[in-house]
Amino acid sequence: MTTEAAPPPSGPEAGTATTPTAEQFTAVQQSEEFGELRRSYRSFAFPLTIAFISWYLLYVLLSNYAGGFMGTRLFGNVNVAFVLGLGQFATTFLIAWWYSRHAAERLDPKAEAIKSRMEAGE
Repeated sequence: MTTEAAPPPSGPEAGTATTPTAEQFTAVQQSEEFGELRRSYRSFAFPLTIAFISWYLLYVLLSNYAGGFMGTRLFGNVNVAFVLGLGQFATTFLIAWWYSRHAAERLDPKAEAIKSRMEAGE
């Protein structure tokens, strides 16, 4: 496949962004601002990950060892196992939506500020 578009400019004429050095990356990584970004991410992601894995393991254990309970009909042909299985999908999408909101509101602005300063050579 060919295209007639010119390749994007590179080098000094590409704009004002510069490639940070290894020393700059190390300095940013050790900064308080980066530490706050990392804490903000971990304080959200780790507890939610543990909660979801626990919820998933509960579902698996109930499916293996509590067949009578999981087979309890709630209405029609819908039983507890089916409802909890759908709950797994629902919580997966809920967590993904919640994380995207958290990242857009709290993580992305901090990360963008750090990135901008690094590209500006500060």
